Amino acid sequence: MSKLLLLLHTPHFASVHRRALIAPTPLSPLHFHGPSSVPLRALSFSVKSKEEEEVVVGKDGKKVNSNKSSGGGRDEDYPSGEFQFEEFSWWRNFSVKIKMLVAFPWERVRKGAVLNMKLRGQISDQLKSRFSSGLSLPQICENIIKAAYDPRISGIYLHIETLNCGWGKVEEIRRHVLDFKKSGKFIVAYVPTCREKEYYVACACDEIYAPPSAYFSLFGLTVQASFLSGVLDKVGIEPQVERIGKYKSAGDQLIRKTMSEENCEMLTALLDNIYGNWLDKVSSAQGKSREDLENFINEGVYQVERLKEEGWITNISYDDEVISMLKKRLGVQRDKKLPMIDYRKYSGVRKWTLGLSGGKDQIAVIRASGSISRVRSPLSVPGSGIIAEQFIEKIRNVRESKRYKAAIIRIDSPGGDALASDLMWREIRLLAESKPVIASMSDVAASGGYYMAMAAGTLVAENLTLTGSIGVVTGKFNLGQLYEKIGFNKEIISRGRYAELLAAEQRPFRPDEAELFAKSAQNAYKQFRDKAAFSRSMTVDKMEEVAQGRVWTGKDAASRGLVDAIGGISRAIAIAKLKANIPQDRQVSLVELSRSSPSLPEILSGVGNTLVGVDITLKEVLRELSISDGVQARMDGIMFQRLEGYSYANPIFALIKDYLSSL
Repeated sequence: MSKLLLLLHTPHFASVHRRALIAPTPLSPLHFHGPSSVPLRALSFSVKSKEEEEVVVGKDGKKVNSNKSSGGGRDEDYPSGEFQFEEFSWWRNFSVKIKMLVAFPWERVRKGAVLNMKLRGQISDQLKSRFSSGLSLPQICENIIKAAYDPRISGIYLHIETLNCGWGKVEEIRRHVLDFKKSGKFIVAYVPTCREKEYYVACACDEIYAPPSAYFSLFGLTVQASFLSGVLDKVGIEPQVERIGKYKSAGDQLIRKTMSEENCEMLTALLDNIYGNWLDKVSSAQGKSREDLENFINEGVYQVERLKEEGWITNISYDDEVISMLKKRLGVQRDKKLPMIDYRKYSGVRKWTLGLSGGKDQIAVIRASGSISRVRSPLSVPGSGIIAEQFIEKIRNVRESKRYKAAIIRIDSPGGDALASDLMWREIRLLAESKPVIASMSDVAASGGYYMAMAAGTLVAENLTLTGSIGVVTGKFNLGQLYEKIGFNKEIISRGRYAELLAAEQRPFRPDEAELFAKSAQNAYKQFRDKAAFSRSMTVDKMEEVAQGRVWTGKDAASRGLVDAIGGISRAIAIAKLKANIPQDRQVSLVELSRSSPSLPEILSGVGNTLVGVDITLKEVLRELSISDGVQARMDGIMFQRLEGYSYANPIFALIKDYLSSL
């Protein structure tokens, strides 16, 4: 029973809304030792209804929406940011050779070398220090661009194994693979284990090789949902949840035993979008019809031989055989070693060395990845999430500096602390008043993540970015039956009609308390929705149609006005140049403001101290299990994990994670 109480955060922390997907509500306390109130927002604003919307006539005689502050652009109105490979002039080639002669020793690369990159596991959207382990999306993409222009690099050998990231990052990597091919150099994929995401990247390469014993599981995509209502019934816990927004599924895990029709509708639409996109892109890359690919998938093929016979891979080869093939292609003698450079070492090669450094115009890039918190907790792992006070400091530095022509906010977050999201929204909006701000969405920018993004002037998302989720859910646990079973008693002396609203978890709401709680949730939803309408220059009625807690893919969000353009960070850069009146053919310098300094644990971990790695992992788990102050604006944890591919762990642990991530 003690373990069960730990899972439920003990009696003093029984309120569900501490980690719920909700916008700020006056009834949500900062601390749970007694009732208090939280300011709903840092900026007053108003949104006019359709009938009240003011119309102004411009100089050209056309009607102009006077409420317009951001958004409203169409995808075709913005530059594509498409990569164009340009051969260096003789002078530029000469200058690059000179720079290579004076380069640091760790930047030396043998002529004719092959860049060997291994894509596996988690891929962070944050830049990593030299001592940090794991893969970083910006460094992966930068390495591919550098390799395209580096005269010492003859091609890329890409090892692809199980990827633990979302479809937005996969789309970005695939785009860079296709861009690299424009250089005329080869890029070869080797896939010992392969599911849909891995094959999505691999099929963009020139050739695909797999060993005879490769694990191929191209069986389709799924979305799963877990429900705890039956478990809570058995132990005597009654969740009292108030959900506003019919698609807002956070809280369903606690109060339902099956998936709601609305949640099923939403998840089905998301799954259809992702699966349909996969079928279209893969079949096109392999020169097959969509029907051929779908029929192949539905046959349940797992034999590597069948994949080769029907042209889905190039050949069946072991790693050493692929290397021998590359040696023969590059004219390397059989008894000689193929010159190769790995991802980590090549990351140390500066763009300056290759003549790819930007011009005098500077654009700030601020990355915001992970769960949102207002302040750093004692258990926080450096770089593990978005800390609002640190993020705001960066935003203010960009606003006050004259060196930056524009700013790009790169967001990869399912949300978190609603108050923190609102404070960052305010600062981003102030920045957008002084210079162009572009929000670039990665895997997910939903709930609190979308809250941040909607303050920018232009929103750019990948086709399969998960975004939106404008809705609220709040509630508390009634632990009366559980207390009775275990012999626990709690008595409260209070003053004030509603003083026990959140404190009395040993009983259900009184009717007047339930009414106040419902009104509070409705008010919180209205504030969230209206601020979204204000940010996107939409009427409340129009925003209501796309809000209600529904999560959209980037493509669908763009067609509904929640997102302006489809693309990756390269398109965000092109739009930033457009907004800052910088010619598209002029190079700019991207200044990364989120590059973290390595901590001592990271340095020790980087040189092989596994105990530090265990310590970091333990701290991360404790941080996930701890209860944060304030209320949350977070996307449904089930959807984030299942669609993003995080759940290969023990099913019981996954069940607990589903439960915790929705609180």
